[in-house]
Amino acid sequence: MYQGSCLCGAVTLQVQGGIDSIIHCHCSKCRKNSGTAYATNGFVASSALLIKTGQDKLGGYETSPGKVRYFCSICASPVYSSNAADPARLRLRLGILDSDITERPISHNFVSSKANWDDLDAKLPRYDSYEPSRITPAATQIAD
Repeated sequence: MYQGSCLCGAVTLQVQGGIDSIIHCHCSKCRKNSGTAYATNGFVASSALLIKTGQDKLGGYETSPGKVRYFCSICASPVYSSNAADPARLRLRLGILDSDITERPISHNFVSSKANWDDLDAKLPRYDSYEPSRITPAATQIAD
């Protein structure tokens, strides 16, 4: 079982089951919706997703006929999307989860649509916090 919440905490959820077909989606819609290079999504059974609090705070946007993306109407955190052609499953935005998951991504999708500055194979340094050049009191305040 997994727990999740939006940025402001108004929407909390529980996934009672596993997560299937986790992918990093680079399509332009996912990039625009997340404001990042890609969105990491996984399918959950519709019956396995329980919105514990904030059901009334969920907003929805129909990106194409039958496909709705749901988000917290307070902080705009993406939560999940539904597809009328596949009502048994929901596509969960994995960044919403507070719990560690055991499942892992299986692929990068729509890479021909990826941001031109995104290098999937970059050998960039990795840090547990901010990059060393940004450690300043002002940077800490901006990030919060």
